Amino acid sequence: MDRREFLKRSALLSAALATSDIAEAINLTPTLSKGEEENTSPSQEGASLLASAPMLQNYAETSMGITFAVSDMANGYVIYGEKPDLSDGRKVMCGGYRTTDIDDHISQVRLTGLRPSTTYYYRIGADRIAYKGGYDIRVTGNEEDRRIYSFTTAGKQSRAHFCVINDTHVQWEPFGRAIEKIAQLAPSCVVWNGDASNSEETIEAQTRIFLTPEIARKDYACQIPYLLSPGNHDLRGWANRHLERVWMYRQPEERTSRNWDLGRNFAVRMGDIAMIGLDTGEDKMDTNPKFAGTFNSKAYREAQTEWLRDALRQPEIAKAPFLVTFCHIPLFDPDPKRNPGDVSPADTDPQYDTDYAMWQRTCAQLWTPLLEKARCQLIITAHQHRYRYDKPTASRPWAQIVGGGPNMDITRKGKFPTVIEGEVKDNQLCITIHNLLSGEVQETMTFSRRKK
Repeated sequence: MDRREFLKRSALLSAALATSDIAEAINLTPTLSKGEEENTSPSQEGASLLASAPMLQNYAETSMGITFAVSDMANGYVIYGEKPDLSDGRKVMCGGYRTTDIDDHISQVRLTGLRPSTTYYYRIGADRIAYKGGYDIRVTGNEEDRRIYSFTTAGKQSRAHFCVINDTHVQWEPFGRAIEKIAQLAPSCVVWNGDASNSEETIEAQTRIFLTPEIARKDYACQIPYLLSPGNHDLRGWANRHLERVWMYRQPEERTSRNWDLGRNFAVRMGDIAMIGLDTGEDKMDTNPKFAGTFNSKAYREAQTEWLRDALRQPEIAKAPFLVTFCHIPLFDPDPKRNPGDVSPADTDPQYDTDYAMWQRTCAQLWTPLLEKARCQLIITAHQHRYRYDKPTASRPWAQIVGGGPNMDITRKGKFPTVIEGEVKDNQLCITIHNLLSGEVQETMTFSRRKK
């Protein structure tokens, strides 16, 4: 099955799954505090109000996003503190300052003012809300997950250890294998490097992908935080145009007014590693009639260039011994038949073997001069559904890793899902490519510290 047919079938499967009930029992692994029962207690008869385990989103030095699904209109919250029993717990409601964000699908809570490289403990809860109008709002019950979870913020003193997954495309078997490998490796954070989706039209479909996936570990992101570098498919579909309803933007205090709409970019210091996240956007030209002029990737990429320039100047980023960049569409390809994504107006040219971008020449021209000046050692990408390692050269001083796709057919040589692991050991950045089809290590490489 070729890439396009695979994605078409995956989209149909995802749409079918989205119509079924998403509320299910929460299967969680963190231990309960002493004397507490194993199961949550619904606030009233019917489905549990807390419909998923929490997901830690937007790993950062001084903030953390926590998202979870609910089965009814709810006013969600998080209680967090630095003591394991939460005796110092502080309650933070969903939404922002002006009003809370009552919702019948999702609760999103922003924790801000945190300390870098610090472990916090938390639990989630929600009030069930009966809303009949602006003057008729009542709490009809409460449900609180008795489990206490933990997370550690990013920062210079944090453990320099990350994992990367990509192109999961709502395929549960490869995704489940990736999550099991990540649980085994226990990194400080995970970068989801795009195309978690196919083309999602409903918030129920998005909820299934991120919060109630059909895998054994429903709690896969309750203690390991995630970062998202979106792929082109994460932009497609009515619901994906507002993906922030399920995967929140970067916290507002982390963005200047000029960069307000760049909620997916990240610049995070994790131990000796500076991590940069960029969004390559759609893989077709804005002028391609297929999408009727509804994408604006050109301006989006240009705006990210100015953001990147500022991000690389931040002291904690500039002084990190290792600089790793993440984006979905590759910024280089050695094959001259690969479409570079700037074929105007409709992506079609007989010299290229696809009518969509296999790599992004425009992004490379905008971003790699800044990354080269900052001495970026490695760019980790995805999109092509085939693992590849491009060694640095004299003219291209950075290396590029292209993560594998979701294919589980052993006869498709070179096509297998990957977990890319990066960890600083003995003053070197050690990269390990885990082949999830064979269960073996595919390749390893090391990078030296940036020269000052």
